[in-house]
Amino acid sequence: MQVSKYLKQYRIPFSGLAAGKHEFDFEIDNKFFDCYEHSLIKKGQLKAEVELQKQENMLVVNFHIHGTIQLSCDVCLADFDAPLDFKERALVKFTEEDWENNTEEVLVLSKTDYELDIAELLYEYINVRVPYYSKCSEQGENLSCDPEMLAKISVETDGKQKENTEEKIDPRWDILKNIKNN
Repeated sequence: MQVSKYLKQYRIPFSGLAAGKHEFDFEIDNKFFDCYEHSLIKKGQLKAEVELQKQENMLVVNFHIHGTIQLSCDVCLADFDAPLDFKERALVKFTEEDWENNTEEVLVLSKTDYELDIAELLYEYINVRVPYYSKCSEQGENLSCDPEMLAKISVETDGKQKENTEEKIDPRWDILKNIKNN
């Protein structure tokens, strides 16, 4: 599968559309995330409902993205599905000049452009929602961490704590402590 061919389905040809609101639906699945080599998300099943409002010299694009993404728990290392449901908005302005200064909310296209590629926007909007720290019980629905893995982790940490308390204190430190008391 060629990456660019797959992402072509996330383009909206707006040049033939009449002024007003138009709605589009896009499915976002594992193949979408495979197109991005360093994606934080490898698996997911989402739907993007896109409302495009065409005006004379700009487009207003509203996104409603909902579904699930697969995350790995940072505590028990289990993979789990985390629900996502959010809305975003982008403004698209047209200009005849060469303009490279896109901002987070305003995109600039040439007046000769005839379609809007939303694949990059969808990718960014979804990846920004990945939590810095994922945990089954916090991002998952009705989930808790794997008790077997938690038991193994607690055994290891208890063993390390016992080792730390049993360390012999170097007698030279005791002598230095006496200096502080003088």
